[in-house]
This record gives sequence, C-alpha cells and structure tokens, in this order.
Amino acid sequence: MSRRSILKTAAAASAVGVVPGLQSAVWAAGSDKPELEEVKIGFIPLTDCASVVMASVLGFDKKYGVKIIPSKEASWAGVRDKLVNGDLHMAHALYGLIYGVHLGVGGPKKDMAVLMTLNNNGQAITLSKKLADAGAVDGASLAKVMQKDKREYTFAQTFPTGTHAMWLYYWLATYGINPMKDAKVITVPPPQMVANMRVGNMDGYCVGEPWGHRAIMDGIGITAVTTQDIWKDHPEKVLGTTGDFVKKYPNTARAVMMAILEASQWIDAGLQNKLKMADTIAAKSYVNTSADAINQRILGRYQNGLGKTWDDPNHMKFFNDGKVNFPYLSDGMWFLTQHKRWGLLKDHPDYLAVAKQINQIDLYKQAASGLKMSVPKDVMRTSKLIDGTVWDGTNPAKYADSFKIKA
Repeated sequence: MSRRSILKTAAAASAVGVVPGLQSAVWAAGSDKPELEEVKIGFIPLTDCASVVMASVLGFDKKYGVKIIPSKEASWAGVRDKLVNGDLHMAHALYGLIYGVHLGVGGPKKDMAVLMTLNNNGQAITLSKKLADAGAVDGASLAKVMQKDKREYTFAQTFPTGTHAMWLYYWLATYGINPMKDAKVITVPPPQMVANMRVGNMDGYCVGEPWGHRAIMDGIGITAVTTQDIWKDHPEKVLGTTGDFVKKYPNTARAVMMAILEASQWIDAGLQNKLKMADTIAAKSYVNTSADAINQRILGRYQNGLGKTWDDPNHMKFFNDGKVNFPYLSDGMWFLTQHKRWGLLKDHPDYLAVAKQINQIDLYKQAASGLKMSVPKDVMRTSKLIDGTVWDGTNPAKYADSFKIKA
C-alpha cells in the first residue's frame, strides 16, 4: 500500500471508531478486515466470563470491525457440543475442555484451538458446613475426618477434563486422598453448585467464582482452599474455538482477541473498573447473582466462612500487565499430564506437539503487537504447586508418572 492509501485507510478506520494506531486500523479496514461481522461467543455464568462480556458491553469489539454476541450457556458439556457442531464460533472455556476435545477424551474428537488465556486464579474448593462442623476445614483435616468417619464422600467438579476437576483431584491427592478410590466425584454445572450443596447432594465442590463466595454468603459452605494456593497464577479459562475456525477466519479471530485483550486490560486498570464490571455481569443475562457476590473476591477480599478474613494479592487477574493472556505451551501441556495421571489418557501423547497445534502463539503475538502489548520471550513458564513439585514443561511424561497417587 502507498503512504497515501495507508493514511486514507487509517482515516476511514478512525471514522468508524477503530482504536487509534495505524497497525490496528489497517487490520480493521484494509487487507486484514475480519471475515465475519458477528461472532457468537458462548459463556458460562462465572466471574471469569467478564472480559468477553465487557468487550461487547463497552464496545471494544466495534473498534476492530466485529460485533461480539455473548451467548449464555447452561453447562460445559453444552459449550463443548456447540463449539464442535458450529453453533458457537468461540467460547469462554475451560482449558482442559479444549484439550480434551482435541484428543477425543470425554466427548467428540475435533481439532481445537486456544486463542488466549482469559484469566489466572480465582477459583475455590468449598466444603459443606456439615463437614466443617465435623472438623474438616482444610485438606489435612478433611483427610483425618474421612479416615475417622468411613462413608461415601461426594465431591463435585464442573467437567471431567476441565480445570476444576484437575484442581480438586490435585488438592485431594496432596493430602493422601485418592479421588478415584476414596471419594465419589460427580459433574455439576457451575450455577447449580450452591443449590446442590444446600440440599445435601455433595460434601464439597470446586468451581469458579462467584459460586465459592455465594456458599459463604448463604451460610452453607466454607472455603477450604483457593486455587491460587494450589498453583499461584495458574491458567484458568481460555478463549477457545475449533482449528477449522482459525484456518477459515484468522482475521476475525485476531480482531476478537484484540477486543478481549483491551477489555482485560480495562478490567485490571483499577477499582472503579472492577466494580463496574461486577455490577454489569451480575445481571440476569450474565451471571445472575448480586454484585456483592462478585465484587469482594475480584478485589482480593476473602473470607472463609469461619470468621477468617484476608487480603489475597493473588486474586483473579484478567490482564496483570499482560502476564495473564499469553497461551503458554507449558500451561496446556500441564493439563495433559493430569489427564494421563488420572487415566483420562491411556498413553502419553506427544505433549509438546499437541500444545503447539492447539495454542495459537503466532496469532496471539499478532494481536498483542497490534495493541503494542509485550509478550513473553519464552513459550514455557516455571511454577511450583501446593505439594512442592515444580512444573516447567521440560519432561512432561516423567512428570505425569512421578505422582504417588494416580489412577
């Protein structure tokens, strides 16, 4: 393009409300114009759907030439099926759900893609008030109670290959409880967790906010552990889609990523933005709860339901100066190691090859570049988990086999 045509393109983009900046203007109005004008994105009623919702509500999507249509879904299984059959273009999705579908674990097999990470931290494991009254208030005391009072203990997660199942299993195993042998584990959609605990259907559950804090507000459960205490700055939800979508609509994918990146940055920019976000997503069309069920824990203000309160700097983050959203290969590989650990995968996959196929590193770099956001130099990162093990992605098969408690 000549300098004159570039300037004309930038001017035209500016006129329709595209974000200032030549690169994004050219993308939105020139050769990289989105192939689709509307993008239907599924979400589950959880606090961490916020960046998808706010990208739409605040109009960040329009800057990049797309219209995000948030679609409220009832369960993660429903999200999976609608992604696979094309009823949804993209989804706010569990990291392990995308990987599970890609490998054909627990449902249909289809090539999938992780465009970006949506958030770190901000989930919790809740134990019933009945268990707490019996002395089970954390992992160590739960193990003692289960040893002393022999009965069937039921715990709930939200999807068999998902993040909450993996956090729950990892935490139980850290304290010597084998989730495959010592407990009954059931699958319950996130918004139904509190109601099921209220009527005594489970002893504990792992889910995203606000359904951990809601149990405390309603007086039916206590927070035994937060997921950031299991793994500080752990990967949680992702923006997921199919491999076919990325191949067919790369410009659309990039435009949506840019809109959600900007929304993520906006949410983490300060107190007032977080409170506005809480008020917005509390509405019936989104999470359908009270704003005060959301706005405490997104500010790091925690209480456990037993009188303990604390300020947690490792609360849910959506951007965190750009550290949250990069789709690290090691993050995806970790879920595969746990799928192997718990018998969801019979054999070791080619961990790195699978992660490279799913996580759209190059596309993410393009989106971040258009927003002048920095990206990590390394596609791997190192983390220390609650049991003291270190995960860095270098020998995933050895790591997966190293756990004493496994399926």
